[in-house]
Amino acid sequence: MFLNPAKLFFFSSLMLSTLIVMSSSSWFSAWIALEINLLSFIPLISSTSNVLSSEAALKYFLTQAMASAILLLFILFNQMSINLSPFMISPFYCSLLLSSPLLLKLGAAPFHFWFPSIMEGLDWVSCFILMTWQKIAPMIILFNILTMINFFLIVMMSSVMVGSWGGLNQTSLRKLMAYSSITHIGWMLAAMTCNINTWYLYLLTYSILTLGMILVFSSKNLFYLKQVFFSSFNPTFKIILFSGLLSLGGLPPFLGFLPKWLVIQSLAYENPFLITMMVVLTLMTLFFYMRLSFTAFLLFYPSNKWFIEWSNPTIMLVTSSIIVFLLPTISIIPFNL
Repeated sequence: MFLNPAKLFFFSSLMLSTLIVMSSSSWFSAWIALEINLLSFIPLISSTSNVLSSEAALKYFLTQAMASAILLLFILFNQMSINLSPFMISPFYCSLLLSSPLLLKLGAAPFHFWFPSIMEGLDWVSCFILMTWQKIAPMIILFNILTMINFFLIVMMSSVMVGSWGGLNQTSLRKLMAYSSITHIGWMLAAMTCNINTWYLYLLTYSILTLGMILVFSSKNLFYLKQVFFSSFNPTFKIILFSGLLSLGGLPPFLGFLPKWLVIQSLAYENPFLITMMVVLTLMTLFFYMRLSFTAFLLFYPSNKWFIEWSNPTIMLVTSSIIVFLLPTISIIPFNL
């Protein structure tokens, strides 16, 4: 994908624009960097050989352009309310209007409607960029205006709820990952209300787990669940695949449980109702992951094919994967001290 010099240029400008947002000190420079980010991502996902990717690129451009226009309008309103008339717009409503287009760019519920349909038309590399790197710039700006706790509580709850319910009857792996990403957006916003370090850890862990799943799906060219169930994959591959899904769902003691555990520990005393509802709704996400895993583990390999000899080099990959997944059981001990 990035061997083309033009693709390499747009990928570099995509990385640079996010860094500009992280280091900008004015609204206008952050808005310009968001526009550069948008114009850099469109050529990376568009393809003349794939009609679905061209349609997804057009949908992404229209959605992000509308959010950018609304953001610029409310930035001007914000400056007018500060410089000209302090009573023109309330600071609460001004912050509300500023955060709404950023949540639209992020794909958080209830502004999530564009996200699964666009994911369906992209390849796995573009899906990975959209689920991870494209979240950084809007979240950095949201962290700087994180003053309306009640409004963000609604967004957190709705994101976890929509992501949990939306993925229940999905057969497309890309839509399944999209609704899982919406769920993780709610948890990332909750981690952001704790402190910035918790959000960094959550984003890093989520990116690592998503990268692992994208590599598995891309290597086998998987796009639908029936390809996983009715393909002659060996048990080793299915252990890696569904262990990664369970880790992405946050099942302890896998790696994906560690950032959720830190968020739960931070918000347990501040807002117990919120964290209880988020945990209960996240269990629905874990439910359809476990339903897929039990089907793959128990029904499709009932014979002694599980007894793989240690001389097989793939068993070392399984062993190392299990060690990586079980690391949180050791790493969470210092947090209790």
